[in-house]
Amino acid sequence: MTDFDVKKLKGLTNDSRSVKRGYLFAALPGAKADGRKFIEDAIRNGATAILAPTGVMLPDGITNVTLITDPNPRRKLALLAAEFYGRQPAFIAAVTGTNGKTSTVHFAKNIWKQMKLKAASIGTLGVRAPDMIRSGSLTTPDPVSLQAELADLGAAGVTHLAMEASSIGLHQHRLDGVKVKAAAYTNLSWDHIDYHADMDNYFESKMRLFAEILAADGTAVLNADTPEFEKLKALVKKRGCKTLSYGHKAKDLKILASEALPGGKKLKLSVLGREYDMNFPVVGSFQVMNALCALGLVVAEHPGDENFVAKAVNALSGLHGAPGRLELVSGHPAGAAIYIDYAHTPDALSTVLAALRPHTQGKLVCVFGCGGDRDTSKRSVMGAIAAKLSDTVIVTDDNPRSENPASIRAAILKSAQGATEIGDRREAIRAAVKNLKAGDVLVIAGKGHEQGQVFEDRTEPFDDVKEAQKAIKELN
Repeated sequence: MTDFDVKKLKGLTNDSRSVKRGYLFAALPGAKADGRKFIEDAIRNGATAILAPTGVMLPDGITNVTLITDPNPRRKLALLAAEFYGRQPAFIAAVTGTNGKTSTVHFAKNIWKQMKLKAASIGTLGVRAPDMIRSGSLTTPDPVSLQAELADLGAAGVTHLAMEASSIGLHQHRLDGVKVKAAAYTNLSWDHIDYHADMDNYFESKMRLFAEILAADGTAVLNADTPEFEKLKALVKKRGCKTLSYGHKAKDLKILASEALPGGKKLKLSVLGREYDMNFPVVGSFQVMNALCALGLVVAEHPGDENFVAKAVNALSGLHGAPGRLELVSGHPAGAAIYIDYAHTPDALSTVLAALRPHTQGKLVCVFGCGGDRDTSKRSVMGAIAAKLSDTVIVTDDNPRSENPASIRAAILKSAQGATEIGDRREAIRAAVKNLKAGDVLVIAGKGHEQGQVFEDRTEPFDDVKEAQKAIKELN
């Protein structure tokens, strides 16, 4: 119905148990539960409005509840939530891609911070803003929670926001209603096929950010080094949006030269026609790409303001990595370097190992596992990658969830020639740290910033960074 006043609601939810008097209940069909079955429960709990798919009817005799039907109720819920909360930061940038989203939004937020702008980020690390850190379980929150966060950030004076846009979040319309003025694409590789069924559907979900979410007068920041660049560029051009390209093949934000340093990279960049030389204090060529992507999102606001652009570029030299993204754990008595990284896909693991090789004078050691109840096909692929690109591999447990941990390890070990199996992740980390020598580099991959290890019936506290620090302390 068209005359429904969302402002008269007391709240919105798609969980009938959370309904209070004056709420709208979104009866959404889902993979695990069908919200249409809980309409009567929601009404009993005080719902004054029901949102449901086209064709749904209210129970007989219910006359004091507004029924809103829509062929795409998930999108409708997102739009209603945006209208209900009604406030967002002035400049919102969103990032999609298989890898690099977390680092990119982290870098964008910190570039803005160095430019004295009040900035925040939303994503895998939760909500991070001045005087506000909230952990989250989803890369892209549900639309009601997301709009509530946007309103809170706006009320707190945050003017600039960088947020992650996951393929699942885009497919489920969680970002519809978000006023995105700059949207970035990092890359595409094998992930979430258990949800999307195939790579074409996976990519189509990501393209929604540019085809439907990005404002018509917005800017797309695109990785010119990817096979998808031309397709995405044509898409945004057709919509009338502007494009900024980044990468080695880019026209706008181009890497002219890159040299590995002990703790980062020496860079020569061309940014919108001007050249800059700097030291970038983060290890990994892929992190340079993430930083350039973030820079593109920042300069998209004022690309014609040379002073604004120069300040943004110069801020790159003051960046630091996001938690759990090639995070350095120092203090090993032999001087070996230990890095914690979230890499949990074949492409991410390959990228991290390749990035660390130039910084390795001795052996490159990799400790990793694969998560349970997730895409099983990547396990043997990741085993082969680790064996090929590392000198020493220890296969351990990640988050087994409901699967048998030994079965997951066995699938990895089939293709990881010469790898050692240590199921207990704590013991695997301890063994790897103990055997490091001068010039060696260890990467503990898969869990990154996570603070727990998930089993079928419990989640135990577990932090790769702290476990590596404990192992170092034992040596000292």
